[in-house]
Amino acid sequence: MRRVAILISGSGSNMVALADSMTGDHPARPVMVLSNRPEAGGLAKAEARGIRTAVIDHRPFLGDRAAFEAALTERLEAAEPDVICLAGFMRVLTPAFIDAWRGRMLNIHPSLLPKHRGLDTHARALAAGDAEHGCTVHEVTAELDGGPILGQARLPILPEDSAGSLAARVLPLEHRLYPAVLRRFVSGQRSPLLLSEEETHSL
Repeated sequence: MRRVAILISGSGSNMVALADSMTGDHPARPVMVLSNRPEAGGLAKAEARGIRTAVIDHRPFLGDRAAFEAALTERLEAAEPDVICLAGFMRVLTPAFIDAWRGRMLNIHPSLLPKHRGLDTHARALAAGDAEHGCTVHEVTAELDGGPILGQARLPILPEDSAGSLAARVLPLEHRLYPAVLRRFVSGQRSPLLLSEEETHSL
């Protein structure tokens, strides 16, 4: 049974999707949910599911990222995860931290990478006149949003879409794609899972 730690900063909706998928014959189980914000709503959701939680507040470490990541590492190593899933964890990690977990850390990003790395992806997709948008699960490397793609789900951009409506339409795709990719990943499958919006409903 593979051990999964999930890092969050907010409400934890992707964490919930991941945690709730790891039941039955799934080859992994969630062993920790860790947040950099003590007020993150996802912590209570994890506790309600019987998942161990931890908080490493980044604010006392402002200006000393190495010390923050050392504290993060200490908590993670205590949980002995095989895989780390970033699920709305809003801190940029250093190359040294990423290298320590190379090949074992996943992230979900709200765009069809390599398009629109970074923030404000929905507004940028609209501004670029993209016909499609979606989300991507990828391995984390030192290149921001640049690691190997493990899965994508796409949907058409509608004429009436705003950044807000597009975000609301992409989020359910994230909740279906991330668990499917994690299951494949812990089973040793690395080929990208590429899906349309309709195909995600069969996951």
